[in-house]
Amino acid sequence: MLPKITKALLVAAIAATSMMAADKINGAGSTFVAPCMYDWAYNYQKATKIRVNYQSIGSGGGIKQVTERVVQFGATDAPLTPKELDKAKLTQFPVVLGALVVAHNLPGVADEKLKLKNSVVADIFAGKITMWNDAAIAVDNAGIKLPAQKIIVAHRSDGSGTTYVFTDYLSEVSKTWKAKFGTGKAIGWATGVGGKGNEGVT
Repeated sequence: MLPKITKALLVAAIAATSMMAADKINGAGSTFVAPCMYDWAYNYQKATKIRVNYQSIGSGGGIKQVTERVVQFGATDAPLTPKELDKAKLTQFPVVLGALVVAHNLPGVADEKLKLKNSVVADIFAGKITMWNDAAIAVDNAGIKLPAQKIIVAHRSDGSGTTYVFTDYLSEVSKTWKAKFGTGKAIGWATGVGGKGNEGVT
């Protein structure tokens, strides 16, 4: 079974601004919440005739744009601190609860069959475990033929609330990860291929 990390998602940061046109509201941020935003925007426009334009550019970009008053609201998976809110004169509140799941693409092995414990996930993303048939993986997967194949890790390349949530989880389950990489919306990944947005890593 692959780990599932629940996140108290999503925080919406609202700016009091005079830029809002009567027929249009602009927002930007989290790619994770984009499907919800698009659905809400459609229904809101249908009910009010006011269009909501949401740009799925990542949590970091959304907070930057709402802080600079480019948009009226920003969406982020990583909540802002009271100090950040006060400085930018923003208000935030949770709007969505979701989960982050570690997935794999290993031919011949079903998702529900492969077991990866927390310490193994941390070591994979830290670049310590690099092969699918590593003993640390094999010990929990008796009966599964694991290939002598290199693990190619996918991670976000842009400032991301999803990265914040995932690295916060890794810091909780691995003291080594916490000391070396820590928690953040953007970190220096030890291995893997970076992709922009959630679309870039799925």
